[in-house]
Amino acid sequence: MTSRYPDTLEAADAAPTVVGRLSRLDRFLPLWIGLAMVAGLLLGRVIPGLNTALEAVKVGGISLPIAVGLLVMMYPVLAKVRYDRLDTVTGDRRLLISSLVLNWLIGPAVMFALAWIFLADHAEYRTGLIIVGLARCIAMVIIWNDLACGDREAAAVLVALNSVFQVIAFGVLGWFYLSVLPHWLGLSGAELAVSGWDIARNVLIFLGIPLLAGFLTRRFGERAKGRTWYEGQFLPRIGPVALYGLLFTIVILFALQGDAITSQPWDVVLIAIPLLAYFAIMWAGSYVLGRSIGLSYERTTTLAFTAAGNNFELAIAVAIGTFGVTSGQALAGVVGPLIEVPVLVALVYVSLALRRRLLPTATASRNPS
Repeated sequence: MTSRYPDTLEAADAAPTVVGRLSRLDRFLPLWIGLAMVAGLLLGRVIPGLNTALEAVKVGGISLPIAVGLLVMMYPVLAKVRYDRLDTVTGDRRLLISSLVLNWLIGPAVMFALAWIFLADHAEYRTGLIIVGLARCIAMVIIWNDLACGDREAAAVLVALNSVFQVIAFGVLGWFYLSVLPHWLGLSGAELAVSGWDIARNVLIFLGIPLLAGFLTRRFGERAKGRTWYEGQFLPRIGPVALYGLLFTIVILFALQGDAITSQPWDVVLIAIPLLAYFAIMWAGSYVLGRSIGLSYERTTTLAFTAAGNNFELAIAVAIGTFGVTSGQALAGVVGPLIEVPVLVALVYVSLALRRRLLPTATASRNPS
């Protein structure tokens, strides 16, 4: 499924049968993710005290096992980034401006509108969804982009850009969308107390550490044995680790929240409806925008996934810290990944299908790794 491992998807543009040559992990990724979600939910229900044990130690306000899974998941992808090519991304004003507008103007506004349309009579869930909309993705989007053969360098730049804006804008936008705008519109509002330092600390941990590790690995690996060895031998060895980290993170995340999800199934459905609409609107709208302004498939894909994904770790942490672990706001945050993970996996396949149909003669301009 991915071109980042020995058999490249670039060949799939000419030979769809490449799927048969992919590793079992890649070929059946949606199945493994589904099983990981189910396993996590079951573990959270059948093992007494598991939640307490997993939450006993935290890093940046996030359970240590989840923190480890996120770092393991992100490192191999960031080790693949060609850091000497980042200037080609920072010079692309169309991409950067489009990403900022989508993430910090359109995304929160779309989630605010959907939350009020679908959850007008459910204040806690509505507030929780608005918080999810404010938390722009800086973690899992990197692996979704890589699976869809997006532009790694662009993803690294856009995630870093989102991280800076997240530190600056999250609290301000939370105040605007939960207090000011509802008051202007004659709607009932809520208060959001969140520390800018707490957000900055999460960014430094969950983006800064794997980004630095990836940069240093490439720098010293290429110096020691050359780029051919690094991209031809080293990267294929560590590539699958990202997917193992993803599956581990999903299991732990759903184990932590399994009881909340399974004990309120109809509420989960209620929250899921606006979330599904949000992911569809943001991804499809971003994809259309990218193509309309002339971005390549790779950068259009990166733009779409960085706009559609959300930082559910931050959203859950803020909801729990502000409203409590048993609050409806926290449940809305928990439902976020329950919907986001399978939807964005499906959109990976949609992206790859669009690539073959819209760009049948396109070939990768980068070395596959």
